[in-house]
Amino acid sequence: MKLEDIKTVGVVGAGVMGGGISQVSILAGYKVITRDLNEEILAKTKDTMMNGRFGLKGAIERGKITQEQVDKALANLTLTTKVEDLKDVDILIEAIGGGGAAELENKDLKFRVFKELDNIVKKEAIFASNTSFFTIRDIAAVTNRKDRFCGMHFFSPVGVMKVVEVVWTPETSKEIIDIAVGFCQKVGKVPVRVKDVPGDTGFIGNRIYFAAVREAQKVLKEGIAEKPEDIDAVMTMGFNWPIGPMMMGGGARSGWK
Repeated sequence: MKLEDIKTVGVVGAGVMGGGISQVSILAGYKVITRDLNEEILAKTKDTMMNGRFGLKGAIERGKITQEQVDKALANLTLTTKVEDLKDVDILIEAIGGGGAAELENKDLKFRVFKELDNIVKKEAIFASNTSFFTIRDIAAVTNRKDRFCGMHFFSPVGVMKVVEVVWTPETSKEIIDIAVGFCQKVGKVPVRVKDVPGDTGFIGNRIYFAAVREAQKVLKEGIAEKPEDIDAVMTMGFNWPIGPMMMGGGARSGWK
């Protein structure tokens, strides 16, 4: 398989991440089949794609794209509740959330989903997980395509954030990683190759992010800084960070200037 053979993208999960991945993929000219559990979720996804803060309507108004480009992109999008509709996709990206509202991701749920999909999607298709911290090798192990399995961690909001962590395991073939990297470039992203490690520790971004937050909280607890705002002031005005680590504690995007 070559990058040029990737014509149709399957996205499992139509939430914030899945919708964003679908949006950048159709804009890049790929046919996209996005699957979720019910029509209500899919309708919300399509509305967010068009009318959300980072949606296509706003992009037209800002002169980023034309109505003609949007119409062409939307013609490439299929929203479905049928998992069987994914059987002929060339690359499948999983972007499902957790089992409940408070749960960001659920590893066992990913196991079940990929085990089912492995029996449905054509054998030559590439599988990728958008997980932000689960060990890719663990997820790949439930499939019969470990050599064709990788991580593809997009950052939120997908339409704005440029980087993607492309995660490889000892079993992932170089050919597949090269294709994943090329795909990310085709959808306008900057891919960074990342080695998978055991322990569900996250990859580059989240490991450093959580380390910074933990250390900042420790500095405050030990009384080295009098208040949280002082820590953020030092890091934003002393190191030119766009956001301080105490503000980061509420989420990587909260309070961005």
